[in-house]
Amino acid sequence: MGPERTFLHADPHLPFLSFISTQLSNKRVVTTDTVTSIATTTIVATMTFTNFLKFSSFTLLSLTLLHRFLPSLPLLSSLSHRHHLLLLLSFLSCTLLYLYLYARRRPLPVFLFDYSCYLPEPERRSSLEVCEYYGFRCPRLSHSTADFMRAIFLKSGLGDETYAPPYIFQEDYDAKFRYAVQEAEEGMFDAVSSLLSKTSIPTSAISVLIVACSMFSPVPSLSSFIVNHFNFDPSIKTYNLSGMGCSGGTMCCDLAAKILCSKPGYALIVVTENMSLNWYFGENRQMLVTNCIFRVGTAAMLLTSDPTRRCSAKMELVRALRTHHGAEDAAYNAAVQMEDEDGSVGMSLSKDLVRVAGAELRRHISTLAPHVLPASELLRYAWNVVRSYAAGDHKTVHVPDFTKAFEHICIHTGGKAVINAVGKLMKFSAEVTEPARMCLHRFGNTSSSLVFYELAYFEAKGRIKKGDRVWMLAFGTGFKACSLVWKALRDSGMDSDNPWQECIHRYPVK
Repeated sequence: MGPERTFLHADPHLPFLSFISTQLSNKRVVTTDTVTSIATTTIVATMTFTNFLKFSSFTLLSLTLLHRFLPSLPLLSSLSHRHHLLLLLSFLSCTLLYLYLYARRRPLPVFLFDYSCYLPEPERRSSLEVCEYYGFRCPRLSHSTADFMRAIFLKSGLGDETYAPPYIFQEDYDAKFRYAVQEAEEGMFDAVSSLLSKTSIPTSAISVLIVACSMFSPVPSLSSFIVNHFNFDPSIKTYNLSGMGCSGGTMCCDLAAKILCSKPGYALIVVTENMSLNWYFGENRQMLVTNCIFRVGTAAMLLTSDPTRRCSAKMELVRALRTHHGAEDAAYNAAVQMEDEDGSVGMSLSKDLVRVAGAELRRHISTLAPHVLPASELLRYAWNVVRSYAAGDHKTVHVPDFTKAFEHICIHTGGKAVINAVGKLMKFSAEVTEPARMCLHRFGNTSSSLVFYELAYFEAKGRIKKGDRVWMLAFGTGFKACSLVWKALRDSGMDSDNPWQECIHRYPVK
């Protein structure tokens, strides 16, 4: 074996230790001035600038108080009036400078300035009749497959007004790249145009653009599609996320908030999904389910950290929480894109999906609960748990009442079974899960944009009042979960581009 290696790391305190050593070696008699000089040098060397200001401020404050209330002390009584004023001014200067730096370092609040949801044209509606017609006429689908898809559709909770991708209505019944581009451009361009129009924010004011689409990642990227179409400034910072699943929309908001919290600005978020190249044409029934429940949808949101926009913003982001449970194989494999035995590519939803979603959601909310629940509800929950254990009951699962923390809850509408499982786990009433069930009926599973269609449902109903708290809960492949907590800054109203405008009077349906 070779000689043992020793790695020397630079110590920021070494120069000052050398200075102390030099001072002591040059002084045969260590005086009070020498000690004071060494102490001052050591303190300054081992502190950051901000911490030094804190130290100086509180030291000067202590001296000022002592000089005010204990004038008989020899040290302080010897100070002249001029020295007293100098001491006071120094203290005030350090305090003001410290407060200024604290204000600069404190994260800026982030607001949801406005949002817009894409509403496709009526001729794109995918009723049961359209699904049956496509299933039996498409040469790539067998009759048994078409029958199975019809049965799933009837049980899915989807209505007759969801929207299908463009290629479904083409005569060749073939999913081609150009149809995927058409689907992406229609949704993104419409949602962004509507948002920019009603906010009157110029594209030059937007410094960040984030686009999320799990299943379609062309070159150039979807974010480049938007930059080119709307002529964004060359200085814009773009992010293009793929593979994030149904939690992509809430995760984009969390990412934008982390970027905006340090400097005032605007971030445009566009979340969509693309069905055209991800339709499954095989015989694997676990992979056919996605054909039956996923539909077209896009949402665009404008977030800002400009404090002057608080009065005109809709909501303030109070808290965001992201958890990733992909280390567990069951969670990781709950929903994956794969090939079947014949080489057909599709999205496979395991039979264990609902159980996995419930288990990982329980872990997610256990992390969120202490930060959002009132103390009374936390105490009630703790008391119930202790009482159960004292009685020898280790099987009963106690869940806090989250309606004590939030007035409105947007649950990701993954499917009828998922909504029922979340409602049962969280002990939500039918009224709490109503927006999720109605969104599934009206729009189907639009993936990462769906929680904003639910928010639009609340606004169309006029339910959101100033000061209300809104909880957005989304989860997706990986397995990832994300929560956003918003606080309403004004009463809600139905905007002219609200996707529920023409049909809200018919909802809720049974």
